[in-house]
Amino acid sequence: MSTAIVTLLAIVYFSYRQTIDAYPHGGGSYTVASQNLGEGAGLLAAAALMIDYILTAAVGISAGVGALISAAPSLQPHTLGLCLGVLLILTIVNMRGVHDTGVVFMIPTYIFTATLLIVIGVGVWHALQSGGHPHSVAPMPAIPVATAAFSWWLILKVFSSGCTAMTGVEAVSNGVMAFRDDTRKNAKITLTIIIVLLAALLAGIAVLCRAYRIAATDPNGPGYESVLSMLTRAVMGHGWFYYLTIASVLLVLALSANTAFADFPR
Repeated sequence: MSTAIVTLLAIVYFSYRQTIDAYPHGGGSYTVASQNLGEGAGLLAAAALMIDYILTAAVGISAGVGALISAAPSLQPHTLGLCLGVLLILTIVNMRGVHDTGVVFMIPTYIFTATLLIVIGVGVWHALQSGGHPHSVAPMPAIPVATAAFSWWLILKVFSSGCTAMTGVEAVSNGVMAFRDDTRKNAKITLTIIIVLLAALLAGIAVLCRAYRIAATDPNGPGYESVLSMLTRAVMGHGWFYYLTIASVLLVLALSANTAFADFPR
């Protein structure tokens, strides 16, 4: 399934490279579908985007808060309140207007990318050294018993959940004019970096979760812990690096919901 999503990322990448050339003033799914396939296709794309951006906010914020709860389990009873609080803050900030969010987003994004790449790099190294069976630095929870039979519906659900990895890719083609000259060249470079990082992170996490025998836990059950939290503990232990990673995950995923506010109106 991870391979299928990475393949789809590659297809989207080549598609949006063409979109950047064809629509130098910005063109997302709605614009491209309307002008090339007609009004009906454009409205279908718009409806899909509306649902997608609602899910972007929901998934980003809940995943960020999930990382926080993993590091501070005592906050689990307040999960919904924390999620709504983050959403309220983002809503107020966007209603007042944001002159330049780039600097605010830049530092946690760099830390997030660096820490996860370090986790994946160290984890892959240990996996290779141990013949594919690395030992966790910290104890991992037991893999929960399966609660659903294998089915096509389950495959579709897994695929749609995994496609959250593609969140925000369209923002580059929508905002070509926001780049410095040469706008199209810089937009393509940015798109390439995003796709390569997304594919590396998705594939790396998928491989290491299998190698370290990490499985998702019930968010509503006692002792919930996110997959990223478990993977970081398994590879790097429960020290300062773990808390730095979780802090960056919380900030970046919560801030990723801002894509819905900034990009959907375009």
